Amino acid sequence: MSKIKLKKGDLVRVISGENRSTKNKVVEGKIISIDIDKMRAIVEGVNLISKSEKPSAKNTNGGIVKKEGSIHISNLMLVEGGKVVRIGRKINENTKKLERISRKTKEAIK
Repeated sequence: MSKIKLKKGDLVRVISGENRSTKNKVVEGKIISIDIDKMRAIVEGVNLISKSEKPSAKNTNGGIVKKEGSIHISNLMLVEGGKVVRIGRKINENTKKLERISRKTKEAIK
């Protein structure tokens, strides 16, 4: 199993899957959560599914609710400065910690 290089809160772009029905459609959103075991992420505004819910104390009306479904990690790319970026990992000499870097520019990703 490969290491997941995306984190919760990252801005990502969907590069393939159901949400890219047309070639020129660009779908972006922030990662809400990541399931490491299944290699899937829930992205804000991507892969919306309709789910029927019963009325409860929290949701008095019930009915059909739109929620985000999960999408596989391999279908996502990190967006940094308006462009998609491939992610690498490198040990920082000063702090001796592993940090994410852009493969093209070799700069650290925040």
